Amino acid sequence: NEIIELFRAGMPLRKHRCRFKSYERCFKASEAVDCLHELLGSNQNFGPEVTRDQTVKLLKKFLKNHVIEDIKGRWGKEDFEDDGRLYRFPPSSPLKSYPKKPSCGKEVIKFPDWNEPKAGRSQEHIPVKSVAMNSEMWYKRHSIAIGEVPGCKLVFRRELTQTNIEEIWKSMTLSRLQKVLGLDSLDEVLDTKLVNSKHIVQNVYNVNKQGIVTLEDKSKELPHWILSAMKCLANWPSCSDLKQPTYSGFERDVFKTIVDYFGQMKEPLLTFYFFDIFVSVLGLLQKPSKAVEALQISCLLLPPENRKRLQLLVRMMARISLNQDLPPLSESVRTRTLMVQAFSRCILCSKDEIDLDELLAAKLVSFLMDNYQEILSVPSALKSSIEDHVVHLQRVQIKYVGADSDAPLPPPSFCHQISTGDFEYQRATGSQEPLAALLEEIVMNKEISVKDKKKKLKQFQKSYPELYRVRFPTPESEAMLFPEKTKQKPPILMWALKKPFQPFHRTRSFRM
Repeated sequence: NEIIELFRAGMPLRKHRCRFKSYERCFKASEAVDCLHELLGSNQNFGPEVTRDQTVKLLKKFLKNHVIEDIKGRWGKEDFEDDGRLYRFPPSSPLKSYPKKPSCGKEVIKFPDWNEPKAGRSQEHIPVKSVAMNSEMWYKRHSIAIGEVPGCKLVFRRELTQTNIEEIWKSMTLSRLQKVLGLDSLDEVLDTKLVNSKHIVQNVYNVNKQGIVTLEDKSKELPHWILSAMKCLANWPSCSDLKQPTYSGFERDVFKTIVDYFGQMKEPLLTFYFFDIFVSVLGLLQKPSKAVEALQISCLLLPPENRKRLQLLVRMMARISLNQDLPPLSESVRTRTLMVQAFSRCILCSKDEIDLDELLAAKLVSFLMDNYQEILSVPSALKSSIEDHVVHLQRVQIKYVGADSDAPLPPPSFCHQISTGDFEYQRATGSQEPLAALLEEIVMNKEISVKDKKKKLKQFQKSYPELYRVRFPTPESEAMLFPEKTKQKPPILMWALKKPFQPFHRTRSFRM
């Protein structure tokens, strides 16, 4: 506001011509930049560091907020440029009130005494808004004051089986994958019935320290000789044993052995079923973080033996591509290109083997090699959200009477007309039976103390006296819940066995 005030006061206004027409009390855009730039440079709040471009940006804001307007009265856009177009000030200033600096004087500022009321105004005459206390408000304040809460019950959730947990993992994983891919439904790219929920759970929890999947069925492991060959090239030259031949071209023979083994597989590692889902991820490669998350989740759907082989193979490919000490594996092709050409088809291809499959697979495999550590690890955000959801479902909850806000909404259903008699019967039984069950649950609950049980029963009796009278028709029936304990005789006081009262004698220890 201070700058606006100084700018309006210091900006020279004069007559200008534009397209054979004269305009009074206006200024050119370049003149406004000159004036405001000089003003900002001399102001203690800005200083000479302010550039001309920054001044133009400020004038753009002025035009948008109607501090200035063009000669035709237009404003509201930031199209101000450092040129010869004409502008003027609007008739009314958009200034807002702002605090003025106090004049510097020798008078000592006296701070108010918060403990004393202002002069001429006693505490007795301070107006207080009266509050109309109805029964509900009184009950709320009373309950808060004495620490009571409305009648409640503990809801013990059903125990989740391993099958339930696996289905939760499948449902939430597919839901997250659909959201990341931005699809209305996964049915276009995936048959969700073919997704095995056990595979997802095993891929998340059955892993070693390196994050590689551990298989329960050892017969599905890679042969030992293939693992040795892959380790040999991945860690070249440190892991080459003395027993292995080290003749010229040894590394190429080892590489050819690995290529032949993976090339004879009947199905690619990403499987035919998931071909469309992995191809759909290619549309996200312009957004690497989204593509990484989509591939993370998609790889969780794989059978554990496929996921393990993919982890070992891609890790080997990435290490070979970056290993400068490894001799060239081909005379004409670069090592990275050779990796993609040799293994892309055994990683991804469709059942029909279309010509474009090779190009799609090459793009995906290249992205896998560059981001394999993140893609082939368990997505921590998804894991924590699902685990929190499972814990929430298993947690004991407190339900207040009439408060079922977190109860799941029932699915939509069709209704049919019933008779008046059926309606009256359903209304009576529908409200009475759950309350009677709640009362019985309080009565039979052996985990709460006698004091708490009495308190809850009193609350129930106060809220639903008719139901309480049906369950306890006589005082004797209520008394049977709390059998009186046999009162023990108070112990004989020790002072009764002592000698009769003796007068008090002052001793030396009590002298001052």
